[in-house]
Amino acid sequence: MGSSKDDSATDGDNSGGELPDSNSSLFSEGEKVLAYHGPRIYEAKVQKAEVRKKEWRYFVHYLGWNKNWDEWVGADRLMKHTEENVQKQQALDKKQGVDKNPKSGRSAQTKPKASSEVKVDKEDTKNNVAKGKKRKTDSGIEKDSASVKKLIKIQIPSTLKKQLVDDWEFITQQDKLVKLPRSPNVDSILTKYLEYRSKKDGTVTDSVGEILNGLRCYFDKALAVILLYKKERQQYHDAVADNVSPSTVYGAEHLLRLFVKLPELLAYVNIEEETLLRLQQKLLDFLKFLQKNQATFFLFTYDDGSKVSEGSGKGKDN
Repeated sequence: MGSSKDDSATDGDNSGGELPDSNSSLFSEGEKVLAYHGPRIYEAKVQKAEVRKKEWRYFVHYLGWNKNWDEWVGADRLMKHTEENVQKQQALDKKQGVDKNPKSGRSAQTKPKASSEVKVDKEDTKNNVAKGKKRKTDSGIEKDSASVKKLIKIQIPSTLKKQLVDDWEFITQQDKLVKLPRSPNVDSILTKYLEYRSKKDGTVTDSVGEILNGLRCYFDKALAVILLYKKERQQYHDAVADNVSPSTVYGAEHLLRLFVKLPELLAYVNIEEETLLRLQQKLLDFLKFLQKNQATFFLFTYDDGSKVSEGSGKGKDN
């Protein structure tokens, strides 16, 4: 994660573009709130509130964290600290098994997840493993903080966060699954983005091709390990044979989950900070491409789990 000063630029994507009323701030200085950070929601305190780039921005301190993690965030990253929201967070955290990791050093206050965004967190469960390490204590452990320093921030557009929430709801709450194979599949989406960048830039740089190949590789390797819910595992075994790449079977729904995990995955790759920043910009551009084509790339309703696994009725029983 970079410095908090840089975060405001990336978060600005969610601005509505209208100049807010000077008295319309949703949160006040000194207020205790719930703050969305990566895949989780944490207790935080608003230190400052001011209008930046035509929207309210809040400088927050995560309770229990070192001040190095203080940052500027938009209103879409914050929630009122109410009993109802805390209960929703705790319920989701329980489903994620966060409470099974007491050694990670997370206190009860860090366990709560979010209301709607929380479910996004659900997506991100393991994405925040790296953050969990950094969160051990204020004193911290040097080797953990060294790893966390390389953690890049990937701000997922708000409409795609909603997509993740719906994805979580369909599968974990309604016992529905994505019907496979998907069209367009991950390979097709990556190819479409390459064509899009080629038309927009007049040429395609090697770096873009390398990043897309890297995303494909990460997706194929990570899907079965960290991108599936328990209820999807039988479907995976039914749909993906040994010689078949998951990127030819799965689509945008599962590809989006990868972006929640990427910060953690990339934290263990030896990449210079400058290169990481350029990579972050390119990944954000790809997410905007997904957002732009959300209506055609994503499903807005899933099928009954007992019907989606072709040739098998086991999709629902994982």
